[in-house]
Amino acid sequence: MTALHEHHCEACRPDAPRLSPEEIAALQPEVPQWQVVECEGIPMLERTYSFRNFREALDFTNRVGEIAEAEGHHPDLLTAWGKVTVTWWSHKIRGLHRNDFIMAAKCDRLYAEAAAAR
Repeated sequence: MTALHEHHCEACRPDAPRLSPEEIAALQPEVPQWQVVECEGIPMLERTYSFRNFREALDFTNRVGEIAEAEGHHPDLLTAWGKVTVTWWSHKIRGLHRNDFIMAAKCDRLYAEAAAAR
């Protein structure tokens, strides 16, 4: 089976089905440090990454932005001194789609690469 971070996002249509609670539970072990949070009734995936300083946090933010552009799927990013909070959800369906888990896995991969380079 291919690792989730190796998959690519598919175009998400407004009529695409949201992930069911069972599908979310099946995908969550692949991104165990991500939490499902709810904001204004919309389930979202969220994780805060830690860094040694603002420069590392900003570099990570920019790398996440690059993969978001490449995949055509964009998160909310909050960059602060020593941390970046990334939040994924599919705007068109106002909920979670497989794309969100793919992108969460890609973020985890970027973070692991950044940690290895330190």
